[in-house]
Amino acid sequence: MSSPALVRHPEDSMPAIAEAGPLPAVTPPAPPASFGTLALRWYRLNRAGLRATAIGVISLLAFLLVWHLLTTYRVVFFVRFTNVPSPLAVYASFTKAIHDPKFLMHILLSCRRIFIGFSLAAIIGVPLGLIMGRFKLVHEVIFPVAEVLRPIPAIAWVPMAIMLWPTNEQSIVFITFLGSFFPILVNTLHGMSLVDPVLVRAAQCLGARERSIFREVYFPASLPHIFTGLTVGMGVAWVSLIAAEMISGQYGIGYFTWEAYSLVQYADIALGMIAIGVLGLGSSLLIRGAGQLVMPWRST
Repeated sequence: MSSPALVRHPEDSMPAIAEAGPLPAVTPPAPPASFGTLALRWYRLNRAGLRATAIGVISLLAFLLVWHLLTTYRVVFFVRFTNVPSPLAVYASFTKAIHDPKFLMHILLSCRRIFIGFSLAAIIGVPLGLIMGRFKLVHEVIFPVAEVLRPIPAIAWVPMAIMLWPTNEQSIVFITFLGSFFPILVNTLHGMSLVDPVLVRAAQCLGARERSIFREVYFPASLPHIFTGLTVGMGVAWVSLIAAEMISGQYGIGYFTWEAYSLVQYADIALGMIAIGVLGLGSSLLIRGAGQLVMPWRST
């Protein structure tokens, strides 16, 4: 015989269920976004970049079209296009040059000279600019000498570089170094001069030492100007390198261009100029990419 306390009737559980209320509705998972939706989102996020790319491509095509028309009809209007090679002739020269190991050697040697000279300029110019901007005595000692040497063009250093260094390779690297050193130094100094002194005093009030202030305040605040100097210095380094290779070099893209002029190979002249422009553009893009990695807050 069972106890009444152990026996539960269905009616006894009804009030409890009623008091609990209705069960929440289960929301079905959202279907995955279609390819069209994802493509539309990507386009909206990258609309500005795609627009700039499209305008750049149209601009280059328009430039090539104008170049083709001027050289095809041998236009003479203040500027003579009678001996200027057409884009098709330059393309034919390019297809021939890329299979020539000598042309590739010219490019590799110029890139190596740029890398060594520019790296030395950055390694010396950036720390020296930071120290000159922080310590007044160092600035007073070095700045007058730098200001006297800075206006001297790189091409004027060629005879002196040949006398100073035992080989042409070292003299060309030295001229490349000089061309990029002063823009890096001056822009680093400018960045140090624009550091907010309130930030420095705040760091000092919080007990930061000189090394910490230099690392946490001065250097990050000067980074945008440092990368501006690196970008400008890279452009001047290419100008200096080409001038040095044309005068005293035996290899390099500058020597290739000057040799083409001496041999009256007009298509190779244009090819050398385009190669210089592409190499310079690629170098500047690498510096800008490094700047975005080092300063991610600048892209926001």
